Amino acid sequence: MKEKAIHVMLTALALTAITALAVITAFIFKEGVPIIVKVGIKDFILSSEWHPLEGEFGIFPMIVGSLAVTVGAVMISFSFGLGCAVLLTQFCPPRLVAVIKPSVELLAGIPSVTYGFIGVVILVPFIRDYLGGPGLSVLASSIVLGVMALPTITSISVDALQAVPRSYREGSIALGATEWQTTHRVILKAARSGIVAAVILGMGRAIGETMATIMVAGNTADVPHSILDPVRTLTSNIALEMGYSAGDHRKALFATGVVLFIIIMILNSIALVVSRHRVRRGPAR
Repeated sequence: MKEKAIHVMLTALALTAITALAVITAFIFKEGVPIIVKVGIKDFILSSEWHPLEGEFGIFPMIVGSLAVTVGAVMISFSFGLGCAVLLTQFCPPRLVAVIKPSVELLAGIPSVTYGFIGVVILVPFIRDYLGGPGLSVLASSIVLGVMALPTITSISVDALQAVPRSYREGSIALGATEWQTTHRVILKAARSGIVAAVILGMGRAIGETMATIMVAGNTADVPHSILDPVRTLTSNIALEMGYSAGDHRKALFATGVVLFIIIMILNSIALVVSRHRVRRGPAR
């Protein structure tokens, strides 16, 4: 009886997360889908006119802004994250690993508003003075979000590299390859599926960020034509206008959440498929 009770309790706890996700999904779609149907999917997604008081709900500039910021953030975090993962797993002595790895993981515990504040105080004036533009821009957002996504990409890449059997490295060294040749041509290729999953999860982390983006992006609802232009993301659009929205305007913000929800679910699904593919085929392929 005791074991059955524990089994039922654990099952209920496990189903709680699924139930919460189902409820959130149903609520968002219930509130957002009607306005998409009313406006039209094409006009809602591809239109650049966002004038809620006039009944114009086009989120194309926000979609472009979100993708631009996310791609820039992933380029930055992937470069530094993969380099850090390679250093920690292949070339770094254990004592140095004990210092570097916790330091990188500590970045995940810093509040996003702190990143945004540092961006506003240091990064934005630097971009404005030395590169041009208002400072609040795609570039500033990409750098801030790149630092925020760095722990995710680094930790998952480290796990992927550590999952490669040690015999691969030893066999490559025995055949006369240098340490870098072994890392580049054997270890990284064997771990590429896990690294791809790390990049996709990093994209999910970047595209879902709100507070830091609001502080450094500029929040202009126009399609950016340069990395120095201000931009508004999907998350920023919801956070900035939800407080005073009503009627169709409020429903349009929920519809924006529907689009964002679908994008993030697609990214997470791709990462899950890639990870399972790596497990099924094995690290050598």
